[in-house]
Amino acid sequence: IASHIRISAGGPVPDYTHFHKIRFQMIFCVNGWIRVAYEDQGEPVLMEAGDCVLQPPQIRHRVLESGDGLEVVELGCPAEHETLADHTMPLPTGRLLPDKDFGGQRFVFHDASEADWHPWRFDGFEYRDIGIGRVTDGLAGVRVARPAGALATPRSSHDAEFVFGFVLSGTCRLDVDGRAPEEMVEGDTFVIPRGLAYALTDCTVDFQLLDVTLPEAVPTS
Repeated sequence: IASHIRISAGGPVPDYTHFHKIRFQMIFCVNGWIRVAYEDQGEPVLMEAGDCVLQPPQIRHRVLESGDGLEVVELGCPAEHETLADHTMPLPTGRLLPDKDFGGQRFVFHDASEADWHPWRFDGFEYRDIGIGRVTDGLAGVRVARPAGALATPRSSHDAEFVFGFVLSGTCRLDVDGRAPEEMVEGDTFVIPRGLAYALTDCTVDFQLLDVTLPEAVPTS
């Protein structure tokens, strides 16, 4: 399940300590800011535009406050999962255990201001890696991709479980077999099924895409 969430008026958030029985869950901050406390991860995390967290299975957490105009994208798998309260654990816990294991995964906070860029799976584009593949043993990959010399991807298909795109800025044209091309603008989303050929064309130079895949490695043809 993917959720695009907006909070127009900021301030304290009436949340409580809770956790999810889930395989994979991440939150990407699109606009604004939000403070969240996580189990054994030190002081509350301040997420700003471009930042991202991996919430590993059953990590206790609580949203504390947000700024005006908050906008986040949250993805979880499976779509239907249990959310349970924990009224016994105060957050923050006062402990910093960055290597703590939660269901075979570790917590990740990605600070966009410190990111490095690398060649993407399509020539002429580059991406900054959120670091989620490394701590999930390749279960999922989360990246922000942008043009680096090219304005279109080659036409291809994939053999991944899941390929999701959310347009963060700029525009492009989504050209999918069997459908009329569609103009994609900021805030638009697509999911490409396995084996369906597609291309991103006419990308503007300011185009940026949130790219989420299961698994991290995406076989293409």
